[in-house]
Amino acid sequence: MKQTLSIYVAQLNATVGAIDANCDNILIKYNEGSGLLADLVVTPELSVIGYPPEDLVLKPFFIRRVEAAVDRLAEATAGDGKPGLIVGVPWWDGDILRNASLLLEEGEIKAVRYKNKLPNYGVFDEKRVFTEAPAPLPMDFRGFKLGVMVCEDMWFPDAAKNLAENGADILLVPTCSPYDYRKMDERLGVARERVSETNLPLVFCNQIGGQDELVFEGASFVLQANGDLAHQMTAWAEDCLLTKWARDDWLVCETSSTAYLPDGLESIYQAMVLGLKDYVNKNRFPGVVLGMSGGIDSALSAAVAVDALGPDKVHCVMMPTKYTSGESLQDAKECVEALGARYDIIEIKPGVEAFDVMLAEAFEGLEPDTTEENIQSRLRGLVLMSLSNKFGNMVLTTGNKSEMSVGYATLYGDMCGGYSVLKDVYKMDVFALSHWRNKRVPKGGFGPAGEVIPENIITKPPTAELRDDQKDEDSLPPYEDLDAMLRGLVDEELSVSEIAERGFEASEVARIEHLLYIAEYKRRQAPPGVKITTKNFGRDRRYPITNGFRSAKR
Repeated sequence: MKQTLSIYVAQLNATVGAIDANCDNILIKYNEGSGLLADLVVTPELSVIGYPPEDLVLKPFFIRRVEAAVDRLAEATAGDGKPGLIVGVPWWDGDILRNASLLLEEGEIKAVRYKNKLPNYGVFDEKRVFTEAPAPLPMDFRGFKLGVMVCEDMWFPDAAKNLAENGADILLVPTCSPYDYRKMDERLGVARERVSETNLPLVFCNQIGGQDELVFEGASFVLQANGDLAHQMTAWAEDCLLTKWARDDWLVCETSSTAYLPDGLESIYQAMVLGLKDYVNKNRFPGVVLGMSGGIDSALSAAVAVDALGPDKVHCVMMPTKYTSGESLQDAKECVEALGARYDIIEIKPGVEAFDVMLAEAFEGLEPDTTEENIQSRLRGLVLMSLSNKFGNMVLTTGNKSEMSVGYATLYGDMCGGYSVLKDVYKMDVFALSHWRNKRVPKGGFGPAGEVIPENIITKPPTAELRDDQKDEDSLPPYEDLDAMLRGLVDEELSVSEIAERGFEASEVARIEHLLYIAEYKRRQAPPGVKITTKNFGRDRRYPITNGFRSAKR
């Protein structure tokens, strides 16, 4: 019986639907593992097609392309001394489509194992396209029994228990576990529960990269049978690791390593950078264009864009009106100059005046109100979209989660664009992240060190500058209070009375709840943005637009 086993863990960045490119990357990592004399190369869940594939897997032609790709990968394993390869694919089990992991070895498919538990909550919707399978059995591989359980299977005891009872030597978890700010600790805790229950070591191989509103940070790891951390792989970058195992009373990992894992504000910032970087690059935009207001949201968005793409791919545009202060003009200019990006000023005052003339007869006898304010915002959106159409750069919107929660944003105006890096970031976190970025450059970031967001932008009262002496707090509670209410309403799904017990006026909480519900139609038309919290607007939170429910009478 073979006494040693070496496993090459390949933490890959896959693009959904890019089958050939994903296979190319798998083969690069496979050949690296082969060169290191690995016995087995393990890749993440659905590594051949990327995750989440959604309705792509319902296309018969797509599945035929997957089958051809598997043949190509299997062929690469033919020959003496070649490692085995575990890849993830959608696979037909008779006439049932399942989420599968395949063991490829000696030029053929040696084993197929299907996902037992399909997540159907939050951002997940796998039951729409796949069918659950019975708890898996181990795969026989060169004298060892591999207990492969795909992603969600690790979060419940059933699969691990069945694998252990049927003689598995090690648990392998190919996974695509998306980021939120508390997920790393949760994953490690659940993995340790499975190890404790089975007395088996565990290899957790996660995807890296951005996919629409999801971002995957990697951070793969290896646990010994006693729950000790043998290896911690890096986060926010592709990474590969050779692990060496020896059989004693059980398999013991004889190697160890610990990569630095960002947490807190640093991990949130990295998530925003990687989410934007992959969204722009995978969709083949040459860069981004965004409106600079002299405020903190656009400043932080610009900083993230520069760190993600480089200053040469970021075009910042100030679009002043008669309400734009000299302070805002100066702050915006200083911020963009510090970041090294392109900066232009395009006056929209002539456009505003033209609309005043166009609408004079229709609005005769009526006082100016938010209608005229929104015309300014929509003109700015029109300018940015025109620049995007002409030069190809994607419009980056700059609204934060606090504003989007209560509808403090203009449809077809400042909401106009292709992606939003702050969509799941509350306003108080925008302030904190801005302070953090002025002190640190994210690993792999293309932006400069030092104060890239002028201190005056951070400290001055937020304002949309759509009328004289306008401040955000004219319409909203102080952001510290607003964010606390919104975290209760959105992230925790609490009632008005439960939030009021935390020290807020019930009438004010009820007002914010009402604003939250009536803004749903706006959020349905908003661009995607990277998931940061446990409940983002989009796939995580699905509320009706027409909604008569309120948790308290108003």
